Amino acid sequence: MAQTITRSVKDIVKQALSSVPAISAEDALALANSPGHVFVDLRDGTEQAKTGVIAGAVASSRGMMEFHIDPESPAHKPEFNQDKTYVFYCASGGRSALAAQVAMDMGLTPVMNMTGGVAAWKKVGGTLS
Repeated sequence: MAQTITRSVKDIVKQALSSVPAISAEDALALANSPGHVFVDLRDGTEQAKTGVIAGAVASSRGMMEFHIDPESPAHKPEFNQDKTYVFYCASGGRSALAAQVAMDMGLTPVMNMTGGVAAWKKVGGTLS
């Protein structure tokens, strides 16, 4: 018997977008070198290798993010244990909204989702390395 999907990915992303604080790519660009902000790239390694990442960003693919955040995890990244604001981004903003919502549920604060992701970042003159 086929599965009956009761919530679409579109609905789940829409809910995440409504519950996670957002920052425009233009406003995020102004924070790129801020010592009080950590940019978190949620794209997978293939995407990151192909296009590059925002300079200084923490690479934490969507599939590993929870393990990177949790200080009890052997895969924990100390970059997630700072008193800073976390700016999550992906290719277009959907995965990073989902990830930001989970990060907030885990207790990471403050967290923001960069609207439009890398595509919007490039449009406002942001570079990737």
